[in-house]
Amino acid sequence: MSVQVKDMVLDKLAVGPVSARVYQGAEYGKGPPVVLFFHAGAFMASGVVDSSVAACLARTGAIVVVPDYNAPLGPVFPSPLEVGFSIFSYLANKRAGLGDRKSLLLLAGVEAGGNIAASVALKARDHFANELDGQILLSPLLDPFMGTASIREAEAIGMRERWAEGWSRYLSGGGCHPYAAPCLCSRLAGVAPALVLSAEDDPLRDESLAFAQSLKQAGVKTCSQILPSGKGWSSIYGSQQSHASTWEPELESQFEDFVKQISIR
Repeated sequence: MSVQVKDMVLDKLAVGPVSARVYQGAEYGKGPPVVLFFHAGAFMASGVVDSSVAACLARTGAIVVVPDYNAPLGPVFPSPLEVGFSIFSYLANKRAGLGDRKSLLLLAGVEAGGNIAASVALKARDHFANELDGQILLSPLLDPFMGTASIREAEAIGMRERWAEGWSRYLSGGGCHPYAAPCLCSRLAGVAPALVLSAEDDPLRDESLAFAQSLKQAGVKTCSQILPSGKGWSSIYGSQQSHASTWEPELESQFEDFVKQISIR
């Protein structure tokens, strides 16, 4: 399916106007999922840029909104979360304007964007119950201590220093609220169903798996999958890697299956 891309400004938000890029499958049917997608960038990237992951999700028939979530208030917690939640709240009230009244509303994110998606899901549970239908976390950057075994491989793909710097900046406002590091949250029950994806050769594999397990233990409907090595998975967050990117069909399949599962009420 071909994908149509357009830029727009979300101008009726509590935090002020936010630029966004919208990806839409050219042949989407009734009730297309509306996905609020948070890009990668180690908590530091801003701007409206192309996203191969957003395009991949749109090819399944979804409408994917990718906001420049760091620009309005800056990249230090809780600003990106507040912007993300403001956009989510807006889409919860306006989803029919993008899709229709039957459209599912989902959050998704890659790397640091996966952190923002998970934190918005927590805040949605606490302040906007029943409006969020699911969350898709793709190699979410969740552990500020960077203490897992798999993250030791980050140096080899040029990401360890960048992630350390990103965490330092993101948490520079002081403290470490559970919304800032969802893996440290002790109260996960009641959040939206989750799809968590990583890969065997992904330095963020262990924290992705650990969070998926924590969600399951809290009674959250959770699907988790680890892709085989060699699919170029870490390219989704801009790492240095030698493998060609062949992860798209697997992501499309996992996303479509997840949407079908959460559509059964």
